[in-house]
Amino acid sequence: MSDQLTNNSAALRLFFTDDIYLLKEDVYSPEDTIPMPAVPIPTTTVDAKEVEIVPPRTDEVNFTFLGKNLRNILILVHDADNQVSTEPGRELLRNIVKAIGLTANDFALLNYATYPNTSFAQFKKSLNSTTLFAFGVTPQQLGLPDVAPHAVSEYESVNMIFSTNLHQLSSDQQGKKMLWGSLKQMNL
Repeated sequence: MSDQLTNNSAALRLFFTDDIYLLKEDVYSPEDTIPMPAVPIPTTTVDAKEVEIVPPRTDEVNFTFLGKNLRNILILVHDADNQVSTEPGRELLRNIVKAIGLTANDFALLNYATYPNTSFAQFKKSLNSTTLFAFGVTPQQLGLPDVAPHAVSEYESVNMIFSTNLHQLSSDQQGKKMLWGSLKQMNL
């Protein structure tokens, strides 16, 4: 069967089983069409010597943080006046870290005030974070969808909890209770 084209009406009836009607209104003549002006296609030539190859931007930042980040846990705080927080805020953070069984070897503690406008993607890429605790940093600041405060959420395989800054949280009993309930769910 070298030629697959056919004009045989019996063979065509096997393939085309629907009735086809041709109405007079459906017939178009060349006079019915609207002439379209020809659009020139621009062409440019580029000399290979003039082209500069630019490598893709990685947006990787070398962050300075406290801790060794062995378990890829990122703790973000936001305090423009202190390295981490006020004394009550630092005490609360020490208690949280101790209560969930972490040491300074396990996490990277970073003050977001030092790196404003840094996105979640940059933190994740540079620090390989699998868990994020954010105190005083909102999801919007990191370019993430909005989530409930003190609740566990997940984004791109990273478990995260967003809370108020440590100084405010140190005097907020209800916030601390909600945060503690969420921390227990994380199974660190």
